[in-house]
Amino acid sequence: MNSSRPKAKRSRALGIPLTPKCVKYFEARPYPPGVHGRGRKQNSDYKVRLLEKQRLRAQYDISETQLRRAYEQANAHPGKTGEVLLADLETRLDALVLRSGLARTIYQARQMVTHQHMQVNGQRVDRPSYRVQPGDVVSVSDRSRNKKNFQVAAAGANAPEAIPPYLQVNHGDLKFRLERPPVRSEIPVICDEQLVVEYYSR
Repeated sequence: MNSSRPKAKRSRALGIPLTPKCVKYFEARPYPPGVHGRGRKQNSDYKVRLLEKQRLRAQYDISETQLRRAYEQANAHPGKTGEVLLADLETRLDALVLRSGLARTIYQARQMVTHQHMQVNGQRVDRPSYRVQPGDVVSVSDRSRNKKNFQVAAAGANAPEAIPPYLQVNHGDLKFRLERPPVRSEIPVICDEQLVVEYYSR
């Protein structure tokens, strides 16, 4: 992901606010950037599917290689490929750190993981792509609990309006548990996953 590109500009290009701070900029100008932003149209099936794939990538802040690999694995499983894909992406450690309210954005969640602040079942994990399994308990390591970001999280300041039902969260103790696999209707991602499937299966 190109971190040098302003998040607000990227949000407008994709048609979705990528961070809480981007919401006001996106609402003020909910069309692509550039002099022709208002008049642009997605005028082909390919462009529509490409945009949807890029939107999904951006919301999980993953690379093209990571998304394609996840698609191929989902395609090999029974069930609707798009729903299997999203349920799998949602169990990424960084995604669940965001959903739980321990982080404010997916970018902050990724940083928390890579900087070795997070533990799974008491063992430190530094891979954002680590897949959390039902029953796993994710917590902030003891040495990191006094850091400002986690004090803010412990006070519930990052908590979303609704915690997804597949998570059991204790903000004060800076931990959460994945109760069961996520269901597509519960996953707070803006995406027509069928278009992503069609993009990769073309």
